[in-house]
Amino acid sequence: MIQRLLPPKIWKIPVILSMGILAGLFCLLVYLSKAHSYLSDDPQTCVNCHIMAPQYATWNHSSHRQWTNCNDCHVPHNNVLNKYFFKAQDGLRHATIFTLRQEPQVIFIHEAGAEVVHQNCIRCHERQLLDARQSGCLANYEENRTSRVCWDCHREVPHGRVNSLSSTPNAQVPLPESPVPDWIKKLND
Repeated sequence: MIQRLLPPKIWKIPVILSMGILAGLFCLLVYLSKAHSYLSDDPQTCVNCHIMAPQYATWNHSSHRQWTNCNDCHVPHNNVLNKYFFKAQDGLRHATIFTLRQEPQVIFIHEAGAEVVHQNCIRCHERQLLDARQSGCLANYEENRTSRVCWDCHREVPHGRVNSLSSTPNAQVPLPESPVPDWIKKLND
């Protein structure tokens, strides 16, 4: 029975070579895309895609910089599995858009991401929202909170005015490291 499942012996070498090539290409893809960096909470990971430079630069000049990172706002925090599932789902969507060169001139958060950001605003600022002394401008917050999102009033937090790729022309962002190994660079010199 098992013999029927095994390929003929003549296929053994081509199958091993093909699997080796595919595994090598997969490892190269993971290395070049810096896939491992997306498991961290490092904000510099967001500028692996150059199109996110304005978002990084405006966050880096905001009051949120010293207290939060990108994932504190943009991924769910209800459990670890949901956090990494959301990151993977969102990352695959971003990778597909950028690979197909379908990125828009102006980046807008999609509906699921907006809900996550809103819930994280509430999670971090809950005490301020419920304390009457700290929320003087939030009349009837409990009654109105389902119909409003935080950025209805706080439009420029924490990204400022990010309207296009040229909205922060002089912003300094960390450049991604070159994926080319040093030994290959030396061959070109």
